[in-house]
Amino acid sequence: MMEHFRKKSIKPWLFVIAIGLVSFTIIRFQQKPVLYIIGDSTVQNSDGNGKNDYWGWGSLLYPYMDTNKIAIRNHAKAGTSTRTFISDGRWDKILAVLKPGDFVMMQFGHNDNGLLDDTARARGTIKGTGEESRTIFNPITQKQETVYTYGWYLRKFVNEAKTKGATAIICSLVPRDKWKDGKVVVEEQYPAWAEETAKTTGAYYINLNSIISRHWEEMGQEKVKPFFPGDHTHTNLMGGQFNARCVIEGLKQIKQCGLNSYLKQ
Repeated sequence: MMEHFRKKSIKPWLFVIAIGLVSFTIIRFQQKPVLYIIGDSTVQNSDGNGKNDYWGWGSLLYPYMDTNKIAIRNHAKAGTSTRTFISDGRWDKILAVLKPGDFVMMQFGHNDNGLLDDTARARGTIKGTGEESRTIFNPITQKQETVYTYGWYLRKFVNEAKTKGATAIICSLVPRDKWKDGKVVVEEQYPAWAEETAKTTGAYYINLNSIISRHWEEMGQEKVKPFFPGDHTHTNLMGGQFNARCVIEGLKQIKQCGLNSYLKQ
């Protein structure tokens, strides 16, 4: 009789312990840090699956990261600039779930170098890093909009990420397949503006433009050409993988950045 009672009384405790272990596992999973990647089509093209033969580097970082310890969320979207990534509501969705210990890696610039109020995209930003602004009528949204500088929007990303306890990493934009006298053409002053913003905000900085350009120039223009199947901006799988390796190369140069601890050995 007593033995029967003991067996019956143990079962509820086993159930409680099992539930506790499951809850602990769920909590640990929820607390795993996340690397959020934001940018344009050179970071994620289409759905990030290469269906149009174009690949962004953000979709190809996974093999380098220990995803048992960190999650990766590539939120980059084709066609976006620093301005429209915010105005479309994409940044707010990330901010809503961003937590201490997370990372935000960003790369913008290609689409910032456009008109502020054209009827096709209306995605450009004011050149530079200052506090200048201009109020325009946005023909896409049919509303008045105040547009700021490229650096202003980058600062917003960094400062708001830091407020959430996350670490911000700015990457300068990847180069296009444009050459002059055997050298890769730099896209305006965007790498310099990105670097300046990283310094003034305390964000980490990867001079991705410089790293890729240096390797390309060592390879030569003809060997780089196969990376670009359709235009001079969007890479195929080989080109995207090459850019992803360069991101990791730049990251490893920032030894104090905590994201390095999640790289596969």
